[in-house]
Amino acid sequence: MVEPKFEIQMLHDRVMIRLEPAAEERRSGSGIVIPATVKMANRLVWGEVCGVGTFVRAVKVGDKVLLSPDDQLEVEVQAQTYLVVRERDLHAVATQETDHGTGLYL
Repeated sequence: MVEPKFEIQMLHDRVMIRLEPAAEERRSGSGIVIPATVKMANRLVWGEVCGVGTFVRAVKVGDKVLLSPDDQLEVEVQAQTYLVVRERDLHAVATQETDHGTGLYL
């Protein structure tokens, strides 16, 4: 018997995010190589929005968002791990069109 497929729909103010793969090593602004084994406290990460609830207003599917991965809920779907957060837990959104941005670009 073939099991039916169900589409995941986020509820209320929830956002489902796929984290960007962590780079093996990073470089500081002055060019110093920082190995992947170095853990930085309270580091924010970028992720891609994969689903939004009906009350989410500031982001949409496909946006890149900045968030803290600690203390968030994880869910695994088809061997891929996603985070589920409230919209208010997002720190920033990277967008092509803005009226009041930081002047910094990804």
